[in-house]
Amino acid sequence: QVQLVESGGGLVQPGGSLRVSCAASGSIFSINAMGWYRQAPGKQRELVAVITSGGRINYADFVKGRFTISRDNAKNTVTLQMNSLRPEDTAVYYCNADILYSSGSRVRAWGQGTQVTVSS
Repeated sequence: QVQLVESGGGLVQPGGSLRVSCAASGSIFSINAMGWYRQAPGKQRELVAVITSGGRINYADFVKGRFTISRDNAKNTVTLQMNSLRPEDTAVYYCNADILYSSGSRVRAWGQGTQVTVSS
């Protein structure tokens, strides 16, 4: 069983910064990609940023230059630093991890989500 526990998020004014972090725990053999998705009210969940175990990163166009994703492979954690936040960044942010068990089976795990609200 794997758990993804998120922390951070909250309320910030436009132009401000927030950091969200996610820690994976459980019977993990390895983790390939870890990333962040978000879902705003009435909208579909969308990719924000993803990073592989090798450090390859992909950002959604709408966060390039503003958000930075990083991970600690030894601790199974991933962090999203969000700068220059805009009201349209308001959403629930979900951590995601592509996990491999020692049995060879794989699972795509999700965190419970953390609210990020950008408002004056």
